[in-house]
Amino acid sequence: MTYLNRTESMPKSRKGYGDQVMNESKGITRRTMLAATAAAITAPTILSSVKAAPDPVRLGHIGAGVRGWDLLQHTGSLKSAQVVAVCDVYKPHLERGLKAARNPEAKGYTNYHDLLNDPQVEAVVIATPDHWHEQMVLDAVAAGKAIYCEKGLTTSIAAAKRMRDAVKNSNTVFQLGHQGRQYPSTEEAGRLMREGAIGPVTLVHTGRVFNGTRERAPWRWYGYYNIYDRPDPVQVAKDVDWEAWLGSCPSIDFNEEHFWHWRCYWAYGTGQAGDLLSHELDHVQSVLRWGIPDSCVCSGHNAFYHDGREVPDTWLAQYTFEKEDAMLLFEGCMNSTREQPPEYIGREGRIIFNGIGQDANRFYVYPDAPPYPHLGRELKPKQVFDPAEHENWPTHMEDFLQCVRSGGTPRCNIDEAFIEAATLLMSVEAYHQKRQVRWDAQIEAIV
Repeated sequence: MTYLNRTESMPKSRKGYGDQVMNESKGITRRTMLAATAAAITAPTILSSVKAAPDPVRLGHIGAGVRGWDLLQHTGSLKSAQVVAVCDVYKPHLERGLKAARNPEAKGYTNYHDLLNDPQVEAVVIATPDHWHEQMVLDAVAAGKAIYCEKGLTTSIAAAKRMRDAVKNSNTVFQLGHQGRQYPSTEEAGRLMREGAIGPVTLVHTGRVFNGTRERAPWRWYGYYNIYDRPDPVQVAKDVDWEAWLGSCPSIDFNEEHFWHWRCYWAYGTGQAGDLLSHELDHVQSVLRWGIPDSCVCSGHNAFYHDGREVPDTWLAQYTFEKEDAMLLFEGCMNSTREQPPEYIGREGRIIFNGIGQDANRFYVYPDAPPYPHLGRELKPKQVFDPAEHENWPTHMEDFLQCVRSGGTPRCNIDEAFIEAATLLMSVEAYHQKRQVRWDAQIEAIV
């Protein structure tokens, strides 16, 4: 394993996520000339044994909103995928999604059942509000489609069980959308900690913060529309199939706030737990592999945005892993510019990453901190993991596509998704019940 000494300069380029690594040209020698001649002579034999690249996976995208459009931009640019269908209940999003597909023959649907019944669709990408995830996953399994589903997985443990059982019983290829899973830094950090690089890990500290403003409050915006170009609510009501958007949620008249800002309301998602905390939980699970914690306490309140939202803008969750004799602390705040990247604290040192959640691709190994750091004794890392020192690795979507073709198991498969769902839902339950909750592994329930 190659590390950078802290005195060495950091590479400017980063290899990975599709970047092409170019080999340096070397001088031509007699030996290389002979090797080239031999290769030319045997070329027909070699070429005859080369297998053709597999056909691109034919994708159907369900949901072309904020995250859905991001994913369409990605899959539409991949050689290993072809977007053949897009579905959205909101006409402008459907039109924009079809353009992002980069396939003039892609079909547009307003009913996701029609997309699932399309024989051209091999796999689906689900990027809808969380309250739709369960039913769409179950229907996709029944339709024989591989599934890429955005986080958070779902809104209840019962739903998570049904989704897990359906996927596993059918051997469906399933990936939960956590792009940080692909970074080699998570595996390497986990290896170092298992080998005792920082001693037993006793505390993991992580968090999510936004630089929010009252004019552009988190979760109070209009997708990729500029806030000053807010879509006309009357026209939005005409362009959306509101009953289809609500699904199994309580029937109400069209509500612009609920449609655009659904993460602010408990009926459609799980707030910071299912959005921001889920990324941090996935990072910790990728590194430590501790599984579902034993207990959780959680508190939250609207400290800044008193705008009618139900979901707190400030969220503190504390988990205990009893067998590991360790704790995990997550802090979420929507009115701060301070970031809290994952920090793994051991008895003999610390490993600190360079970014939050899905952006954490580099880490620093620090020795045990001096007793009084405020006295001016600078703490310097003894090791630095730099992703530019590693070969290309597939994106999260490419990992999924490869598994669709090979029948392999994606990085964030349904078992990993269930662990995340149970963990984040523990914080939601603890918040609502205003008490410590525990995970009962025997019955797979929050008690």
